[in-house]
Amino acid sequence: MTGTAEQVASPPSGPAPAGPPAPGPRRARLGRAAVIAALVLGASALAGAVPRWRARAALATETGALAIPVVRVVSPTADKPGPSPFFPAEIKPRIEASLLARATGYVKRWTTDIGGHVKAGDVLAELVSPDLDEELARARQELAQSEASLTLATSTAHRYGGLVETSGVSEQENAEKQGELALKTAALGVARANVRRLEQLQRYTRITAPFAGTVTARRVDVGDLVTSGSGREVFRLAQTDTLRVQTRVPQTAAGGVVAGASAEVLIPELPGKPLPARVARTAGVISADSRTLLVELELPNESGAILAGSFARVRFLGAAGPTPLTLPANTLLFRPEGPRIGVVGTEDRVALRTVRLGRDFGRTVEILEGAAPKDRVILNPSDSLADGATVRVAPEAKREAAR
Repeated sequence: MTGTAEQVASPPSGPAPAGPPAPGPRRARLGRAAVIAALVLGASALAGAVPRWRARAALATETGALAIPVVRVVSPTADKPGPSPFFPAEIKPRIEASLLARATGYVKRWTTDIGGHVKAGDVLAELVSPDLDEELARARQELAQSEASLTLATSTAHRYGGLVETSGVSEQENAEKQGELALKTAALGVARANVRRLEQLQRYTRITAPFAGTVTARRVDVGDLVTSGSGREVFRLAQTDTLRVQTRVPQTAAGGVVAGASAEVLIPELPGKPLPARVARTAGVISADSRTLLVELELPNESGAILAGSFARVRFLGAAGPTPLTLPANTLLFRPEGPRIGVVGTEDRVALRTVRLGRDFGRTVEILEGAAPKDRVILNPSDSLADGATVRVAPEAKREAAR
């Protein structure tokens, strides 16, 4: 018994049977699994939401970009300073005179026709004036009569002067004779002046050249009646060894035109042969009706090859022409304030500027005021373009503007 009891009480020699697991480790494993599942679900949701967010942002950016108008820009260009432009001009004789008759008479003869060269004092025509000849003869007879009357009055006055001292005549009679002497003396002076006047008029029956030149017009023929004071031209005389060239220079180019400046005269009949000339004088004021300056040049013409009255063109040497800016014609906006352009600023905002236009070259227009060479001017601006509007410059336009 004792031995049996001892056997029962002794612990078993084999392994002990497994019992139920402890609750702590199981909860830890479940928690980790739940966290992993939540992370997987969150990552899946995030992976699906990010592309949608990016798409929405891209759509918003694209919509905003499309809402801003895209414009092409151009910068004003300035051509290289060129030569002074040609101005229309008229060639005139240095001296030109219209000869009129101072005496009335019939043309007896003329000595020089058109194109004839004469010297100063040469007779161009002679008149026959019977009335003047008769009047001169009468005046000479009156002069002789006055001289005889004066001789008699002088003798009488001297005699009466001697008699008054001896009381042969009264003082009154002597004073009358002295007064008659003074009257006859004055009458003689009048007669002599009348004769000189008529003799001078008779000399005017010979029409002479006042200066050396060329007869450019003859208005009378033999037998024509020429009346003094009628204003009828008998001859026209011109001096063409030196010619006057008159032109009108616009106000914008008149500043550099002064007396003594060199110039070139181009005549259509002499192409490719500019003739040297110089500025003789200017009017000194701008004409109020045309805003031009009248300029007169002297052109030598000893050979007579240049005909007075011809049309010509004048270019002033040493005076460079203006260098205006030009823009394409499709950059202009015509508003009630006048022509305007749209200039893109540094922040791509539009500034509308009023410009003053010059010459119209067709595709381009001269800009006198309101634009600078570095401005970015909008091409084909819309009528609704407003000051301060935001625009987007086309990439190729940016490259062109940078050049």
